[in-house]
Amino acid sequence: MSLIFERVLTDGIAAVSYLIGDDEEGTAAVIDPRPDVEIYLELARKNGVSITHVFETHIHADLVSGSRELADRTATAKIYASSEGGAEYGFEREAVKDGDQFQFGSLILTARHTPGHTPEHVSYVAAEEDHPDTPWGVFTGDSLFVSSAGRPDLLGRDADKLASQLYDTLWDFYGKLHDGVILYPSHGSGSPCGADIGERLDSTIGYEKRFNPYYQRSERQAFVDYALSTPPPEPTYYKRMKKLNAAGPEILKRLPIIPALAPATFRQMVEAKQHQLVDTRSMLAFGGGHIDGALNIAASPILSIWAGWLLDPEKPILLVLESDGDVEKVSQLFVRTGYTKFAGYLVGGMRAWQNAGYSLRELPQMTVHELQASRNGLQLLDVRGPAEWKNGRIPGATHIFLPQLQKRSGELDKRRPVLVYCATGYRASLAASILQQEGFSDVRNLPGSFHAWKAAKFPVEK
Repeated sequence: MSLIFERVLTDGIAAVSYLIGDDEEGTAAVIDPRPDVEIYLELARKNGVSITHVFETHIHADLVSGSRELADRTATAKIYASSEGGAEYGFEREAVKDGDQFQFGSLILTARHTPGHTPEHVSYVAAEEDHPDTPWGVFTGDSLFVSSAGRPDLLGRDADKLASQLYDTLWDFYGKLHDGVILYPSHGSGSPCGADIGERLDSTIGYEKRFNPYYQRSERQAFVDYALSTPPPEPTYYKRMKKLNAAGPEILKRLPIIPALAPATFRQMVEAKQHQLVDTRSMLAFGGGHIDGALNIAASPILSIWAGWLLDPEKPILLVLESDGDVEKVSQLFVRTGYTKFAGYLVGGMRAWQNAGYSLRELPQMTVHELQASRNGLQLLDVRGPAEWKNGRIPGATHIFLPQLQKRSGELDKRRPVLVYCATGYRASLAASILQQEGFSDVRNLPGSFHAWKAAKFPVEK
């Protein structure tokens, strides 16, 4: 027997999923798949296995589950989801309870109920057939991460109860596994599903017991207080994802078709103001010239998160791309957080728009050196997260967390210029495009932002 083990990291949302199985028996399982499932089909073909099981550790809040899509695309796989904790689903699945075992050749996966992040959460312990009581690994879902643990506050209720259950999960289950057991979580660094998740994609139980800050709180109440006080701000789309994944996401069968629109047609649709206009080009390209009213959500992997924070999933999207060839990649990023309605994209991009003689709006860029030399009445706006702001900022800045900017833009003076910064400039350009939408006439972006400011060794305020 040869163990098949493939890890799939989805950048941006920092989701981690797994294909695991046996090449002699020719069967495999996928744990916590993302919605663009072609990658699992490719890995199965590469390894010569059939995907027969799709395991969900819990009802996800951060991305659209790919379980139904993968089961449909394989025509052989069944979905296995927890029946613990009162879980309710609106789609066909095989119920999983604590202690259920699944065998793939000599690989045995055992389901264990591990509540805390959610009431129904299960983990899967991996062992060899010859040593069934001595596991070598555990797929922890969103309950235990590298240097962190799953946040217990996403249900909007029972957070204290869930935090107490998380304490029992970490100490009475994971904590009693052998120190050498490898943990394979479903998220890495950057995911808002946990506080300050570590950079490494796996760890060991022993290492986490020694260094994970959650394991430094051995008294229950101290643990509960820590678990409830440390999570980052909850993305607004999380509750929508929870409902969608519990009900059962729509089976798309392919990525959404995005119509190609000539500049004249695209302009008419922009002027109709019935769509969301999103420019996915880089901040410097956007700054050089864009269509008035566009949001600059650049086509990096974190587009999935910022679309989730800021866009309406029911309102069709008009896209401006860096290149027409990017349309499928960009569509894939939107699908991960449930955006499937598109009115079309601008054929030929901004070059075609400008050649048609249509108007452009600029977003001026300032360097950190220009900022340090003179502020000239600038309002300096920091749109990073609360923890980033607390850990250090450019002196004299005002803080408004980016997702709150549309509601709080009235706190700024429209008569004075606004310079926006974040960590690198990505979020700052998005924030600046929001302020332009809100009627600010003099808005500027700071490329490189706080990273560039620190690299230039300019003063930092804490």
